[in-house]
Amino acid sequence: MTHHFGAMHPLDNRRPRRYGADMIDPKLLDDLAKRVAGSLPGSIQLLQQDLQKNLRSALESGLSHLDLVTREEFDVQSGVLARTREKLERLEKLVTEREQAGKKPGG
Repeated sequence: MTHHFGAMHPLDNRRPRRYGADMIDPKLLDDLAKRVAGSLPGSIQLLQQDLQKNLRSALESGLSHLDLVTREEFDVQSGVLARTREKLERLEKLVTEREQAGKKPGG
């Protein structure tokens, strides 16, 4: 099943907002870049500051291409999906009951 978080939802007339690297805390990117640079062998760590800057840029660039939504928006859409599934199950049950009633003699 493919999810299209950017598509209009028929039960919710809002278009989910899209987020990229700009929604991620810059301190988190810095910390991640430091960790990656710090895990390299000592001879490479001499270039650590330059490496951290380049890793941070690479992370920002990679994240900017992702189609992300906030946790809050994801939770809202998950709730809409759950309600839609419940409604579908009720409707399927109703259709089955009506089909069975139509098959009865004299029905």
